[in-house]
Amino acid sequence: MIFLGPLYDWVAHTYSGRINHFPLIRLTFYSLDKTILYFLIFLGLRLWWRHHRHYRGQWGREILVWLFVFYLMLVFALTVFRGTYFPWQLQFYWHRPLSEINWQLWTQTAKLQQGQSIVDFIYNLFGNIAWFIPFGLLYPVLRQRRIGMIQTVFTGMAVSVCIEALQFILYTGITDVDDVMFNTLGALVGYLVYWVAHRLLHHR
Repeated sequence: MIFLGPLYDWVAHTYSGRINHFPLIRLTFYSLDKTILYFLIFLGLRLWWRHHRHYRGQWGREILVWLFVFYLMLVFALTVFRGTYFPWQLQFYWHRPLSEINWQLWTQTAKLQQGQSIVDFIYNLFGNIAWFIPFGLLYPVLRQRRIGMIQTVFTGMAVSVCIEALQFILYTGITDVDDVMFNTLGALVGYLVYWVAHRLLHHR
């Protein structure tokens, strides 16, 4: 880790023996550290672009763009690029059979529900929903023209399918249709939050 190494070492030394699901905490630290690195690269390029193009857009919207990019980078770091830090470390598995994809709804989730730890089930269900709520909330805000619920939800679903496809090709996770379903539901919840907030702000 480049940025969070000392903090992670302290957390690992203090809590690794007390927390059953510490690998999840390690994954979070590792993913956040990668996200910080690549976000700083993006931020430098973005500021250079604004300066080069003499772009004078509103800084409030610009900060929302930064937040959205950081969020997307973190989601992909947590799900797709788990075991690698740099692009040249990626390994592709092009010849995996499609039969390894879980095409049946609720199969993997049901297995987790009946597993030894309820934490895995809760994270798979509510975690996959929660991770896409920011997408449904921020995506319609950042679009130049107003878009509706269907376009937002389908875009969120497309991003989720992209994540699952990359997980399959890179062998970095279980490719599961349940994840797409829960992610899409999260995007829907996020859009509903946006819709309610938009109506409240514009009907005062």
